[in-house]
Amino acid sequence: MHLPETHSLRAHQAQDLVYYTFPSFDAVPFIRHGFSTRLGGVSQGMYASMNLSFTRGDDPARVRENFRRFCQAIGVREEQVVISAQKHHTTIYNATAADRGRGVTRDRGYADIDGLLTDEPGVVLCTQYADCVPLFFADPVKRVVGTSHSGWRGTVARIGAVTVERMCRDYGCNRKDILAAIGPSIGPCCFEVDTPVYEAFSGMREFDDTCFQARPGDKFYIDLWEVNRRILMEAGIDPRHITVTDLCTRCHPDVFWSHRVTGGDRGSLAGFIALVYSVLLPNISTRFDR
Repeated sequence: MHLPETHSLRAHQAQDLVYYTFPSFDAVPFIRHGFSTRLGGVSQGMYASMNLSFTRGDDPARVRENFRRFCQAIGVREEQVVISAQKHHTTIYNATAADRGRGVTRDRGYADIDGLLTDEPGVVLCTQYADCVPLFFADPVKRVVGTSHSGWRGTVARIGAVTVERMCRDYGCNRKDILAAIGPSIGPCCFEVDTPVYEAFSGMREFDDTCFQARPGDKFYIDLWEVNRRILMEAGIDPRHITVTDLCTRCHPDVFWSHRVTGGDRGSLAGFIALVYSVLLPNISTRFDR
């Protein structure tokens, strides 16, 4: 498989399963994380093959096996996973060991969670995607990790800043210690919107003429990556601690699920992050296919 070129992420392969990590997070020995591709699972038909959503009509047994495979690749267990319940809002949930299995081995029990935080090892946070922006967070000093789902509504509502504020308020994090990353998602090359959505962005202080391109027919291409980067900077994160993806999900539908490409007939990608007790690394190879 020839993977798209990237200068900001690291590609990994475990047998047929391919996923991405951020080098700054890889450098922290007690963090496990990864962002999935659509490669290396057991789902079939329009979900083939690595679908990580139980709510899109796929066979639950196949999805569970996909979770098992992915979690094994990054060095965690699927029964430790806590899955969000995304509604394009800014609700953040502090997960603990009592939440493990929510959305995988048992019902979630909540219906409006777009971000997850934890300071407990062995709790694997999971948010799901198919063009929206994944945000990853880690404070290696206080040992807190998080992940938030930032669609265009979440971006306008500054869920990245909300997540940073919660890390500082709830766990005593210093925002200057926080690492952040913006994961594979629809890029400025492809995120076309109409005037009402453009106007929602135009009221943001982080948004200016460099964040969009006007297109014929009252259409606009908006740079969600840059807007989210600025939101994180405004929230106090050191720019040197922010990694920004260079992989567009819509441009690479053979590697990533894209809602805009499939029209909704698809599986889901997922972002995972966890603290671990052990620093034992899984037996995987890292590669960059050029």
